Amino acid sequence: MTEGPTITTIAQRAGLSIASVSRVLNGLPTREDTVRRVMRAADELGYVPNSVARSLRNRRTHQIAFALSDIGNPVYVAMVREIQAVLKAAGYRLLLHSTEGDPEDEVCVLRGLRERYVDGLIISPLRGVGEEHIEAVITARVPVVVVGPVPEGTPVDTVRGDSRTGVLLAMDHLHGLGRRRIGLLNGPLGTAPGAARAAAYREALELLGLPYDESLVEVGDFTRDRGARAARALLARAPGLDALMCASDLIALGALDVLREQGRDVPGDVAVVGMDDTELASVAWPSLTSVSLGWAERGRAAARLLLDRLRDGSLPPRVVTVEPGLMVRCSTGGGPRTAFATRARARALALAGGDRP
Repeated sequence: MTEGPTITTIAQRAGLSIASVSRVLNGLPTREDTVRRVMRAADELGYVPNSVARSLRNRRTHQIAFALSDIGNPVYVAMVREIQAVLKAAGYRLLLHSTEGDPEDEVCVLRGLRERYVDGLIISPLRGVGEEHIEAVITARVPVVVVGPVPEGTPVDTVRGDSRTGVLLAMDHLHGLGRRRIGLLNGPLGTAPGAARAAAYREALELLGLPYDESLVEVGDFTRDRGARAARALLARAPGLDALMCASDLIALGALDVLREQGRDVPGDVAVVGMDDTELASVAWPSLTSVSLGWAERGRAAARLLLDRLRDGSLPPRVVTVEPGLMVRCSTGGGPRTAFATRARARALALAGGDRP
């Protein structure tokens, strides 16, 4: 019985190494001329079509990449879960790439799309979208969906959260509880979420008729240990504050650790609000009031936008905005049941110019 073509015979016919042929047949990043040579050799030898061989002919890998800044962050875990569910149902595999928030790595991933090692990319740039990102998106040979803000007019499908409204909701909630010295524990101002939440905090103070006090603001990073470090510094400098607005749940968990160490009652002495409403918020002690920014919903929306784009590349660029909500729990005095405050509350506050409805 005659043996059919193998990776070895394809490599011999193409004049390439077995490793190079294997990379192509497994859909890994490979130079265009290498892909063409493998395709030609496979066709000439009558290579039996399988899922990979079909991808060589129709230029589809049935793989989608997701470039995220921190694979261990709970918000990205929530996104990955939803993205994978949507893509798997449509017959696609999900590949993950952690950029660690490095803009150069993000741009490198985008530029790598010219090699078409995946059919599409979902990317969440931590520090925002710059000119190099935009140029790489425009020249990409496969569809791209950005999770996060992009400059007006950028020709790319986008899924956005709304940190501004989320912070307004949280600050209005704290104000309604009688808190007047509300500190901010933020992440780096050079990141998109850090900048947005700093601006929203100042806006909320103005709308609520409270003065902005620089001594009530501490900038760290979006992690539990850095959140704890920032909380210690802020509490040492402003021991009389009565609430903490935290730019992420991880920061808030670090703050709760410090408040317990110092024997401060939560929420009696200090009320605490986080952002992201991760699974950690409901199991924290006390359970953490947190702004839901719809990370799971954003993941689903991003995956659906990408699938739509793969089906019809002529669609105009679309923007999906996921509305935030406030999940009220014990860290601000909420009972065992969770209350959900809607976006309408923050919108009413903003429109009223500080007159609380």
